[in-house]
Amino acid sequence: MKTYRMKLLPEYFNYIKNGTKRLELRLNDEKRKELKVNDQIIFEKLDEMPEYLTTKIVYIYKFRNFEKLIKNFDIEKLADKTVTKNELLTKLNQIYTKNQQNKYGVLAIEIELV
Repeated sequence: MKTYRMKLLPEYFNYIKNGTKRLELRLNDEKRKELKVNDQIIFEKLDEMPEYLTTKIVYIYKFRNFEKLIKNFDIEKLADKTVTKNELLTKLNQIYTKNQQNKYGVLAIEIELV
């Protein structure tokens, strides 16, 4: 079992902390290709007062792009019901370009708090 560190914007960190977000969405780039079920991820909240959450990987789903990924899950697993799927997709496309998504593919990393 390995432990990885990832940074998160405060709103997405809080969704995990509150138990609504159970899927972390990332590019399937070189760093993420090493992830395995039962590995741990320590999330750092990108804020003036950083917080940390330790999670365990339960399952890893692979998709070609975020549009296909988002269609397969309820918004409550991806973020929070206050966010629409279109809003989430827009945000993801701002963070990760279509070229990056096409090059690497994307992941939905199912997590649970430890």
